[in-house]
Amino acid sequence: MTRPRLEGLLALTAFGLTIPAANWLIGNAGTVCVPQGPCLIPVAPGVMAPSGVLMIGLALVLRDLVQRRLGLGWAWLAVAAGTALSALLAPPSLVLASSAAFLLSETADLLVYTPLQRRNLVLAVLASGIVGLVVDSVFFLLIAFGDLGYLPGQVLGKLWMVLLALPLAACLRRADARRGLLPA
Repeated sequence: MTRPRLEGLLALTAFGLTIPAANWLIGNAGTVCVPQGPCLIPVAPGVMAPSGVLMIGLALVLRDLVQRRLGLGWAWLAVAAGTALSALLAPPSLVLASSAAFLLSETADLLVYTPLQRRNLVLAVLASGIVGLVVDSVFFLLIAFGDLGYLPGQVLGKLWMVLLALPLAACLRRADARRGLLPA
């Protein structure tokens, strides 16, 4: 197995693991847990977000890496499988919100990332991540809770994860250039 393919399969596995991790975090881990609601974490001074935001921000970047290494078909398959997994693992009250937000945000991410990736990988990861995290946040909050009260925290929490992944994207771009690899 080639190194790029192995990297793609590792990204695919990590992507899949973010979904149960996000669902577990939102109900079990945070500095405060709202009765019949999410567990919250601080993402900035005075700004709280449901703890699952960390994994969703990471998922957006990992989907990009799956596409970079394994191709667009694998990326679509990962989104479809992730949507089903999200619906299967989400708490009953969040099944529709979790699966719909996942499908819509990952699709938006893919649509932005795909045309940009060959020109500038870091910009593609950043731009697609921002679009995906906004779509995910708005749809999840509206469907799950009927309001956008947690929107600033949702966006900021996911943005932190996307920003933390940008150095990885830059390293990947340099490694690909040294190896003469093009995106799958």
